[in-house]
Amino acid sequence: MKCVKITPSILEGEIRIPPSKSISHRAIICGGFSDGISNIENIAFSDDIIATLEGMKSLGIKVKKSEIDSGSGTSKISIKGNEALKLINNQIDCKESGSTLRFFIPMACLIGESITFTGRGKLIERPLDTYYEIFKKQGIQYLNDNKKLPLSVNGILKPGTFEIKGDVSSQFITGLMFVLPILNGDSKIVITTDLESKGYVDLTIDVLDKFSIKIENNNYKEFYIKGNQKYEVNDYRVEGDFSQAAFWTVAGILGDNIKCIGLNVSSLQGDKAILDIVKNMDGDIVINNEFIEVKSSKTKGIVIDASQCPDLVPILATLGSLSVGTTKIINAARLRIKESDRLKAIATELNKLGADIKELEDGLLINGKERLKGGTVDSWNDHRIAMALAIASIKCSEPVIIQNSDSVKKSYPTFWSDFKKLGGRIDEWNMGE
Repeated sequence: MKCVKITPSILEGEIRIPPSKSISHRAIICGGFSDGISNIENIAFSDDIIATLEGMKSLGIKVKKSEIDSGSGTSKISIKGNEALKLINNQIDCKESGSTLRFFIPMACLIGESITFTGRGKLIERPLDTYYEIFKKQGIQYLNDNKKLPLSVNGILKPGTFEIKGDVSSQFITGLMFVLPILNGDSKIVITTDLESKGYVDLTIDVLDKFSIKIENNNYKEFYIKGNQKYEVNDYRVEGDFSQAAFWTVAGILGDNIKCIGLNVSSLQGDKAILDIVKNMDGDIVINNEFIEVKSSKTKGIVIDASQCPDLVPILATLGSLSVGTTKIINAARLRIKESDRLKAIATELNKLGADIKELEDGLLINGKERLKGGTVDSWNDHRIAMALAIASIKCSEPVIIQNSDSVKKSYPTFWSDFKKLGGRIDEWNMGE
């Protein structure tokens, strides 16, 4: 188990935001379905992205990586795609990546051979009932371990009408959107409840469009998908990740001047909501086409609806804990089935540092304080919890020790080195297994 000890200090400076993990997954898969070679630039090899790349190889897609650029820490990958997937390895290890698992399950149903999905951590028990219902209707065989991984799937997905709840996970919708366009008939996805995380669906439709796949969105209630479409190769550059930029945005408010570069301020990413949320909390933020600059400021508590930006909740809980007044986070029940129960995890660990957070059924009630104390906390093996706790250290009076600190590798493997670049004082060590 790896740990870090953070001696509280002010963070300031300029940081290049890592590429969007969500977009990277999508671009890699679209490249894999395109006949020919697609070059995808600005890829960071987090654990989740590695899981998707290895999964593509298992389905017969060839991937070539360039050397890592020493300046940005990212690489370009060349993908030799093929619409006719060929099974090379009948076991796909999704590690802890929910996106990899839920995106690849429909892809497995194009091949007509048995494929087994494995994983680790909380992914083993992440719900997949949406797919199970589809399998039953279409006669696709599947076998799991009491609704947990490993999951074996064997069958061919057929075009048709797919009814999906909008308040479970948009990943199911995205998974279907990758494969329905290339089936030999038209399909429709019907959303039976209000759709949460619309931004992720928007990203999917946008990336698909860049690879010549068209999906018609009827006000997020129905999605019409013509069959017999063809993916076309594309050279694609992944933009910066607003869910990661959120940590440095809050660090600038709690610390000093931080400039975030590498972002697309016109992005469709749902987590771009961090900009409006910070503004509404009276944070001092300057936004232009070249960068986002955040300055030390006293923020106020507000009500935050997290239904469209659930990944922001851990870092917003940190900001709320150090804002004036009360912050209430609502519509966040889905966070209980992420890499950890994120509502319980962030409330428990920030309270250990001296915060005043009450856990609600679908959110958090946070009474802000001027400073926190510090102490020993645990990431719950969740990358976003680890990073949110690290940013909280800026306003602690004593050191913060974070156990299971290497969980950041899931999405942001260079987080701790970037933290140091901005002036963070960190000691790292390994406590063994």
